[in-house]
Amino acid sequence: MHILVTNDDGPPSNQSSPYIHSFVTTLQSAGHTVSVILPHQQRSWIGKAHFAAQVVKPTYFRPGNLHQDDGTTHAKPLQSKAGSDSEHEEWVLVNSTPATAAQLGLFHFFQDRGPVDLVVSGPNYGRNTTSLFSLSSGTIGGAMEAAVCRKRAIALSYAFFSRDHDPEIIAGASSMSVKLIEHLMSHWDDGVDLYSVNVPLIEGIEGKRVMYTYALQNYWASGSSFTEIEAKDEENEDPEEKEVEIREQEGRNEGGENVRKRRGHKHRHFSWTPKFSDVYQSVETSEPGNDGWAVKEGLVRYVQSIKEGLLPADIQHSVTPLKANFMHVAGLKGELKLSSQSSVPPPKFYALIDYEDSYTQFIILGALSSLVSPKDYRLIPTNDGLPSPSSPFLQISSYEALPFQHIQDHPRTTLVNSCVIRKALIRKHYLAHTIHTYLVKHADCELRFHVPVTLDFEVDYAEFLDEALVEAYQLHESFTGNEGKAAIDREWWILKPSMSDRGVGIRLFSTEQELHDIFDQWELDQSGSEDGEDDNDSIEPALADANPSVTSKFDSGIITSQLRHFIAQLYISPLLLPEYQNRKFHIRTYVVSVGTIHVYVYKHMLALFAEVPYRAPGISVDPQIHYGLEAALDMRPHLTNTCLQPTSSTTNPTVLPLHSLVSSSLPPALLTSITAQIYTTTSALFRAAVAQPTNFQPLPNAFEVFGIDWLVDPEGKVQLLEVNAFPDFKQSGQEEGRSIVEGMWKGVLGIVLRGPGADGGFFGVLGGEGEVVDVQEKGDVESKWGMKEVLDLDIGRR
Repeated sequence: MHILVTNDDGPPSNQSSPYIHSFVTTLQSAGHTVSVILPHQQRSWIGKAHFAAQVVKPTYFRPGNLHQDDGTTHAKPLQSKAGSDSEHEEWVLVNSTPATAAQLGLFHFFQDRGPVDLVVSGPNYGRNTTSLFSLSSGTIGGAMEAAVCRKRAIALSYAFFSRDHDPEIIAGASSMSVKLIEHLMSHWDDGVDLYSVNVPLIEGIEGKRVMYTYALQNYWASGSSFTEIEAKDEENEDPEEKEVEIREQEGRNEGGENVRKRRGHKHRHFSWTPKFSDVYQSVETSEPGNDGWAVKEGLVRYVQSIKEGLLPADIQHSVTPLKANFMHVAGLKGELKLSSQSSVPPPKFYALIDYEDSYTQFIILGALSSLVSPKDYRLIPTNDGLPSPSSPFLQISSYEALPFQHIQDHPRTTLVNSCVIRKALIRKHYLAHTIHTYLVKHADCELRFHVPVTLDFEVDYAEFLDEALVEAYQLHESFTGNEGKAAIDREWWILKPSMSDRGVGIRLFSTEQELHDIFDQWELDQSGSEDGEDDNDSIEPALADANPSVTSKFDSGIITSQLRHFIAQLYISPLLLPEYQNRKFHIRTYVVSVGTIHVYVYKHMLALFAEVPYRAPGISVDPQIHYGLEAALDMRPHLTNTCLQPTSSTTNPTVLPLHSLVSSSLPPALLTSITAQIYTTTSALFRAAVAQPTNFQPLPNAFEVFGIDWLVDPEGKVQLLEVNAFPDFKQSGQEEGRSIVEGMWKGVLGIVLRGPGADGGFFGVLGGEGEVVDVQEKGDVESKWGMKEVLDLDIGRR
């Protein structure tokens, strides 16, 4: 589980916060992911408060040795260094309350570790029983804050009967607390928002009875809980020292003795000195079954055992189920039987989620936690965390980090998020060859109508361009047809380096001379860089000279290492929507291939817009100026890549859900037609890829998410642009697109964990408590997760 820990006693201190370090260490030893965020100092008795007018500032605490008070606090967090295997533990401290710490921990820190499964507030330095303690408790306040944020929460308190406890006693309480937490998580009652747990801090605590209790309703009976003091006596007392004083008073007040007397008159200050005798008297007169009674009974039996020289008698742990309105939950009574098993049962699979960016990482972890019960999987930081090489294992990470040898050695137990070879789809010149080869044998295939005329060629140096284009007869015919025509009347082509992405190196041309000029300029840029004139090999001087205002935010230069393989596509005029300033847009569709081979299209698609209104190739920015280099190099009206666009706004959005574009220019019937074309063409595309086994090799234990881009022409026909491996989800998933990226990943994981046609899914998680269990049939996959299956093809690989 991912457990967020906070408290109201602050960082480890033998004086005022002696339990937190031992508890965190015990949780970690039990295999849990533990994130710690605490108030930077003692905040007892503050309840569920927030400092509304205060700016919260974090510092960073690095724990030292257990019980040594040698941890250190720093103004800045640790910065991970590439290649470093050092993993220092670091906690977050905030100059605020336990409730604020819980909020910040849930929503602002630890996002790369995935959603929090449980919030534990504590262990508190002293008991938290009866309403008088609970309503003021910062420990319960921290847990209550988590509960109102719809997170499971436990307020944990250690009820001590002697201040002379040693590290072994604390370790025993921590061990018992972890067992109790694990039991409560696996048997959580639907009516409970949080539990208040009181663990007696005595020797031999494990194995003692655990009782469900209710919160005793009691009241102050002795008047004020403050003591008047003379103003000159108050000197900003240290809150940690004050807490020690209060706890010492708690021990003395067992006998009903008041420690302080009222002093002074007129100008006075006041010190918080609650009358614990009121609490103890209310417990003495109460009926059995409440939280105060359980702790009191433990105290009486503990004292009797000590007097008789025996081991502690049947001390009781108190577990009080609560709602987030401070009312106890009825119906849970009697003894709570813990499982005799001392360790957490092994998960059904281990998961290594280490995506390339934290945005996608958090979304994937959230999808996983929503689909699979926390007890069915365990997150690990590296492959070394596997108990054995054959352990069930899911890895989602960058292509370079995937353990392909492990994948091949363990095809039945390992599942990863990429195939080894898929260049038939993701390399532009390979994609052109894949489609051309398939159409030779399947002339009536859908691809023929949805792929623009595409020519691929290879050229090392500009001087060899003519030789490379010898067989490009369609280009030569176009050049001939364009002779003598004005730029706006020509047939235009778009040039794309095959190995580039993010819109890098894309150019427009309509004549042979323009094509030569493009290659000559690239070669000039490369030679300039080699001579030391320009250390950045991706910036084009000609572009900067032609229009500095364009390059200031729009650099479409090319990295020289990508200069070899190219494609030239016949330029397609786009469908334009007046409601969106007639800006060019393309459709981003997320497609997942699973095993060998099922292909799904996520039904919710994105529309990605260019920055400026569309201008057809050949039209200058200023109609009075002849079309020339400036207009030719300004690709803003033509490129719709999100990485090239400025920040989206409500008046000029660059990313929108496709379905939101429905208008007079894009009626529902046309939108339905567009999505239908995408489904059928995607199916044909993967059939063509499968027919190229050298360049596309899906694996039975691999899946992959592709971002496929489409353009719609003015007649409503969909045209395939390109296929992207590891698409940039963050760029296209901000704002309006985030819900689509989140839904897509939930559908992807639901499908791959379910396993098409597999009883129990790939890791046998269908019998768990997560959502995967509810999805059994193909129709359910589409209706629940929005995944349209477009191809179900057995290619015979096992």
